Amino acid sequence: MTSQLPEKIVTRTVWISDIHLGYKDCKAEYLLQFLDRLECETLFLVGDIIDVWSLSRRLYWPEQHNKVISKLMTMAKHQCRVIYVPGNHDINFREFSGHIFGNIEVHRSYIHETVDKRKLLIIHGDELDSVVRFSRINKYIGDSAYDFLLFLNRWTNIIRKKFGYGYWSFAKYLKVRIKKAKKAIETFEDAAIDLAKKQQLDGVICGHIHHANIKEKDGILYCNDGDWIESCTFIAEDYHGTLAVTHWSETVQTAQMIDLAKIKRVA
Repeated sequence: MTSQLPEKIVTRTVWISDIHLGYKDCKAEYLLQFLDRLECETLFLVGDIIDVWSLSRRLYWPEQHNKVISKLMTMAKHQCRVIYVPGNHDINFREFSGHIFGNIEVHRSYIHETVDKRKLLIIHGDELDSVVRFSRINKYIGDSAYDFLLFLNRWTNIIRKKFGYGYWSFAKYLKVRIKKAKKAIETFEDAAIDLAKKQQLDGVICGHIHHANIKEKDGILYCNDGDWIESCTFIAEDYHGTLAVTHWSETVQTAQMIDLAKIKRVA
């Protein structure tokens, strides 16, 4: 379902990741639109919020990126609980796990309890790289090719905007059609599900691979909140036990939805 931007989004819990502040293809303007309308009890920042890797190669930090940091700190102080689980691109912040900075809690991982008391493991996802045997999903098209893909994505949307069309992820469209990349995504998802099983949890929520998805396998829930480079997505948990992946740009589109009550507990 697609709709115009709502004045307000009220929900219980929200997960966002892979914002990559400091990287030229970060969609900070869309993220700010979303955060300005968000009211929730808990906001999870599931890693790669600041792209330290990119900043170490080239200093890029526009005012919009300052505004995102300021907005998150304001939300943590006045609006909701903010929990930060650093990823591989902001791995430096993992050494501060267990500390609180500006009301933002830093954790290496976290277990979230849903409305109906299910326990979900919150990790960035790079912890699974050794299992999946790749450092980035995009290794199958190469780092340089991936940067070029995002370049095409950027210019595709510049042209679309001139002709009055909304944002569309050309990068996502192309990436999921590369057979080896698609297989790598499936392998990653299975590894995440296996991790939740081993820890006797009901599911896992992560980011890392820039591919939003919600699915259930053998009673275990897998959720990936996507990114704010290619797809501009987040996951929200409402007060009725429903989880949904939503795309946010000029319009709002709920891409997937799952009712937790329909998933049999196994943990």
